[in-house]
Amino acid sequence: MILISGLSGAGKSTVLHALEDAGFFCTDNLPLELLSDWSNSMLARKQPAAVCLDSRSGFTAKAIRAAIKDIPSHDQWQLLFVEAEDEVLRRRFSTVKRRHPFPAGSDLMESIRLERESLLAIRNMADLVLDSSHLTPYELAEKVDIFCLKPGKKKRQMICNIISFSYKNGLPANADIVFDMRFLPNPHYQPELAPLTGCDQGVISFLESYEDVKEAALHIQRWLAFTWPLVRKERKQYLTIAMGCSGGRHRSVYMAELISGWLNSQGWAEPTVQHRELGISHSSIIDVSPEAK
Repeated sequence: MILISGLSGAGKSTVLHALEDAGFFCTDNLPLELLSDWSNSMLARKQPAAVCLDSRSGFTAKAIRAAIKDIPSHDQWQLLFVEAEDEVLRRRFSTVKRRHPFPAGSDLMESIRLERESLLAIRNMADLVLDSSHLTPYELAEKVDIFCLKPGKKKRQMICNIISFSYKNGLPANADIVFDMRFLPNPHYQPELAPLTGCDQGVISFLESYEDVKEAALHIQRWLAFTWPLVRKERKQYLTIAMGCSGGRHRSVYMAELISGWLNSQGWAEPTVQHRELGISHSSIIDVSPEAK
């Protein structure tokens, strides 16, 4: 269980969202007098939980220290404190044109100074102090992941959907990456293969008899191997990969299944596959992928 505190504008909401993405039950701006009941509720759920308390909650450093000690099983809590340099905080508040929530200051810089002084005792209690001054929101969230994940626990996988489609019916509206498979040999012109789909062995054998098809698959795999960690670094939670061909029955279906199996074998995702023109969706893997070099 994690308690988040820190300076207004330093990135506490970013931290809370990162924990929510990691599977924590998160509550923002909880009144201090509700902290004990909230903690009991979370312990009963047996679910990782995080709560954000800051100057909006109307607490003093002395009050929050007392409240933490009154929490049942308070030794299970970790305190994460988020801060930033004064000039960075001034710039952030000036950019968003929001009033600083700490009420005692006569101007912005005075409010920042007074809030920092009031929270010094909380900062000194923290298990981790994060300075967000020179971090992007993605970099700050990455540091939170490192803090909250237990040793040996893997990060939650990005949710991946792979769609095969026909160009004549338009591109899938939610596609993030589109691969055009119309340059590959077309089984449609083989009378015995035309009624089949890219999931059928006859079509699979036909396509895999061409070196161009194998090379195309390897190029796609290499591209995804290059971009995947960069996409994850951007904290993207959902990725839709679309494979298109003329009819959406053969080449795109085959390649969608192949890439789905390859992604699964890499341990990066367990993709859901949707063959739009066939009206078929599944999350099981049909292994048609050649070994990637």
